[in-house]
Amino acid sequence: MEIKIGTQLQLEPTYTERLEKFRCKVVEQKDNILYIDYPVNMATKKTAFLIDGSEFRATFRTEDKQSFAFNTEVVGRKAGNIPMIMLHCPTPEEFIKIQRREYVRVETQVDVAIQLKDYKYQLVTVDISAGGLAVMLKGQVAFTEGDEVKLTIVLPFANGDVKYVITEALIVRIFEKEDKRIATIQLTDTDDVDQQHIVRFCFERQLVNRRKEINPFNV
Repeated sequence: MEIKIGTQLQLEPTYTERLEKFRCKVVEQKDNILYIDYPVNMATKKTAFLIDGSEFRATFRTEDKQSFAFNTEVVGRKAGNIPMIMLHCPTPEEFIKIQRREYVRVETQVDVAIQLKDYKYQLVTVDISAGGLAVMLKGQVAFTEGDEVKLTIVLPFANGDVKYVITEALIVRIFEKEDKRIATIQLTDTDDVDQQHIVRFCFERQLVNRRKEINPFNV
């Protein structure tokens, strides 16, 4: 699969507190470089001038209406009849297909603190999405199904950044699986910025898992 000339891309900054989205069009492609026209900020409708080295999550749709995403960064610009920005393009094997479900759940371990009144527990996730997560329980806990709790989720990104998501949540279910006790938790009061952090973290972990599948001996 390749990105065809004329394909529209939507770009979202990867590591920023600001929620911005840009739209642009693929003008040409050569090797692992995509040449795009200058993107437009979807909120302000103004042309954006992207800085070399800026990192983005790019999404696009194919002719058969499938959606894909990939990580990219600005590597330069090219003069011509149409001024163009150069983006790094990974191999098609590294594209992530976007599921129809709103939130993609990724199996990964991150630290999470769960607080109920004066009780606080330091646990580790089994999986996570922007809508909720599952944690492995250790010993007895004071919370049970239906309880409202406060979470602090630690998200370590590949570039060294660490984001702390603090949100209200609901204990949905507590059950046993393969002699392990697991609690599934729904996030109930996550703001847009924190939600985007989780979405980007899950996407980044998907890429890592995909690379392991492609080349398990070189990750």
